[in-house]
Amino acid sequence: MMEWLNELAAWAWARHHNELSWYIRPLFLLPFAYFSYRRSGWGIALTLVALATSMAWFPAPEHPTAGAIEMLAAEREYLLGEWTPAKIAVALLVPLMLGGLATALWRRSLVWALVAINGGGLFKITWSFVVSDTAGAMQLLYPAAAGLVVVNAVVLFMWRRRRVAHVVPSAHAGSTG
Repeated sequence: MMEWLNELAAWAWARHHNELSWYIRPLFLLPFAYFSYRRSGWGIALTLVALATSMAWFPAPEHPTAGAIEMLAAEREYLLGEWTPAKIAVALLVPLMLGGLATALWRRSLVWALVAINGGGLFKITWSFVVSDTAGAMQLLYPAAAGLVVVNAVVLFMWRRRRVAHVVPSAHAGSTG
């Protein structure tokens, strides 16, 4: 059983070097936000499963970039190294951010949702510069920043669209045609 798990982990880790997975991972915040807003526990759970498995969705690249190799080597060293109370606290920030985002949208707070999204994204970027060298961190910066831009734009667009949809009908309620 242990051999099979090691083979599975090696297979998934090789696929994680495909940077397409790095670009799509931040986009999972969109269905997560949608299901949180809709108050769907099943949708949230399915999104988290998809997020957890997405690193293995794409084929392993034949020639991973030097930055990807460096970033993932630093990530592996970090994950397999000694787990101190500080490291545990840092690791808990991910579920806390996702919980904060879910709570904010469950309660219909756009401001707190954006704080959670951007706080989590900026923390991930900062963390990459702490654990990796510049080449590895810069390799992660582009997908993380692009993901933040897209997620912020979609959340703001949908929020505005929702508000306009609620305002427009009431503005015409008193008109005679």
